[in-house]
Amino acid sequence: MSEPPPFEDLEDLYETAPCGYVSISPDGTIVRANQTLADWLGWPSRKLLGMSIHDILSFGGRIAVETHLAPLLRMQGHVHEIALDLVTADGEKIPTIANAAEKRDSGERHVFTRLTLFKAVDRRTYERSLLEARLKAEAESRQQREAALLRDQFIAVLGHDLRNPLAAIAAGVRLLGRREKLSESGQKILDEMQSSVGRASTLIDDVLDLARGRLGGGFVVQRTEAELTPVLEQVVSEIRAIAPGHVILTSFQIDEPVYCDPGRIGQLASNLLGNAVTHGSADGPIRVEAFTDSDAFVLSVANVGDPIPEEVRSQLFEPFFRGAQRASRNGLGLGLFIASEVARAHDGRLEVSSDEQQTRFTLTMPRSARAAGVQ
Repeated sequence: MSEPPPFEDLEDLYETAPCGYVSISPDGTIVRANQTLADWLGWPSRKLLGMSIHDILSFGGRIAVETHLAPLLRMQGHVHEIALDLVTADGEKIPTIANAAEKRDSGERHVFTRLTLFKAVDRRTYERSLLEARLKAEAESRQQREAALLRDQFIAVLGHDLRNPLAAIAAGVRLLGRREKLSESGQKILDEMQSSVGRASTLIDDVLDLARGRLGGGFVVQRTEAELTPVLEQVVSEIRAIAPGHVILTSFQIDEPVYCDPGRIGQLASNLLGNAVTHGSADGPIRVEAFTDSDAFVLSVANVGDPIPEEVRSQLFEPFFRGAQRASRNGLGLGLFIASEVARAHDGRLEVSSDEQQTRFTLTMPRSARAAGVQ
């Protein structure tokens, strides 16, 4: 026969339970407390007897007992999972979770209130971390909403409030040129004004693209099956007119059409050509080449001049980066950044190589919707 299970010592179970037990009289006096609770508080168990329950509770715990625990006990006779902070003999706080029940006699008179207390240090830490995470998430969400509003206002200012007066200035300059007879110096001033208006318009376009790319959801492109040869030829013609001192050689072998946003590809080509004119040497030609193979469209712009240092190349496509040798140039340093964003928006890449012979920027991107993974 198997041996009977060992006898459980109920007194020992009460005194050394893994939780605190305390019984209090209707007036709040402690009439019984187990050794576990006494050890937590650092009081001899006999000294706890006769103390008020308020003596071992924090200020917040006292309020919780008076405003929450006691009224619920009166109504329903029991309460579960009330957060109470105990105070030790040394003044330290112990966070606990309490369950409470009333002991009543046969006449339903309140005799005792029994509390079972469980340490809740880890639980309170977890709850605080959840609360902190929630507050942080709410703050970040609020900041994101404010940033979105600021972004929209910023784009609106660029797209409307600055463009409108600039358009009025441009119209006035054109009218003066057509209708007024100007002296040679006056015509020169008017030409400078027209050039400045054009440069300001380009800067607004660049900053607007920056705002959409970095503050918004990225560059938006409208891809379609387009012929790029006429687009590139138009860009080259415009740059030739602006920079007559530079020789621009072209070689286009494009199997049309190409799946792209032709306006954005024209913008990319214009930025690369403008960069070559600004930073390249006039002693050698600028070479613009474009071709397609079975899967890719490739566009490159190469110029002669001083090589770009290795440490500079890694930052060329960052916004507002101009480098030490570029500090005296006009512009905001957004051209290459915008070009790289256009490449990325077409699922492509823009790369640079530079040595003593030439500096070359190369765009490589899918040439068709199939190659781009579009069904």
